[in-house]
Amino acid sequence: MKQRILIRNERILQARKASLLGLHQLLIEDGRIKSIAPNEALEQPGQEGPCRPDDLTHQIDAQGDVLMPGLIDCHVHVLASQMHLGQLGKLPNVLAVLRSVPILDAMIRRGFTTVRDAGGADDALAQATAEGTIVGPRILPSGRALSQTGGHGDMRERSDIIEACACTPKVGAISRVVDGVDAVRKAVREEIQRGATQIKIMASGGVASPNDPIHFLGYSEDEIKAAVGEADNASSYVMAHAYTARAIKRAIRCGVRSIEHGNLVDDEAAVMMADAGAFAVPTLITYEALAEEGKALGLPKASLAKIESVRAEGLRSLEIFAKAGVSMAFGSDLLGATQRLQSEEFRLRAFV
Repeated sequence: MKQRILIRNERILQARKASLLGLHQLLIEDGRIKSIAPNEALEQPGQEGPCRPDDLTHQIDAQGDVLMPGLIDCHVHVLASQMHLGQLGKLPNVLAVLRSVPILDAMIRRGFTTVRDAGGADDALAQATAEGTIVGPRILPSGRALSQTGGHGDMRERSDIIEACACTPKVGAISRVVDGVDAVRKAVREEIQRGATQIKIMASGGVASPNDPIHFLGYSEDEIKAAVGEADNASSYVMAHAYTARAIKRAIRCGVRSIEHGNLVDDEAAVMMADAGAFAVPTLITYEALAEEGKALGLPKASLAKIESVRAEGLRSLEIFAKAGVSMAFGSDLLGATQRLQSEEFRLRAFV
């Protein structure tokens, strides 16, 4: 028997036209939208007349609320239940997963029905939301992000004498350290074997890691090309954490398809991205959140010192991307208690 759900008395957002349709009814059949029509005009497919209550599995009266397409956040870390990523990677595995449950639930309640995880989530978590074991959006997992020794994904303090482990046995670790072309190739293959739908690499320094300045370049071009080649072999692609114009240009030359953050982009780098058909995923809200709440929430001192250098250029980068014709996606990149600010990214982008 087909499942047929009727949502009535809703206004419908036409996102491309930035307009609202008046009161409508929407018929869903077996999980797919079957028809949309004004309240008085919706007819049962193949028959004349309106849908009858006994034909329906369920009815919802929206009472004039707005119905809209599900939102997509292309840069999240659903396992990042705390601000200090080094400590996050030391959590017991079960605890790390359980702490992601309220994060995922809150995301879908904010209207985000699909998220691309930029480091941490794996296929198991994606399956859990797909089958309804955990309430949350559809997850496109990257598995562990790849970082070189001392790069953005290397969370060891300078005083640590522990060897970086490429196997990353802890679920809470959002990244893994791999060095050299052959090791990068193997790591990409392993992440794809574990269900990654795309590969994340750290191509520049970042805020949340202890030892890499923002202008730091992550990976050699040969290593980046190796990651891109292996991802392409699996009909996938590489997304790269990159702040500076130099890091962005290196990544694009090597075939990277998605540039994460990009705050310090310049005109030349943006044109290269547009010509290559690459995407930008700005994440402005995370810098506002880190600047305002990072210290109180346990962000390390080394990270606090880096924030302003990228925060100040966030809005300017959007103008540069737009001028060059670069396609931009929505991203938030929030950590810990600041995950609640996900929708605030819209507010910041409205300034451009």
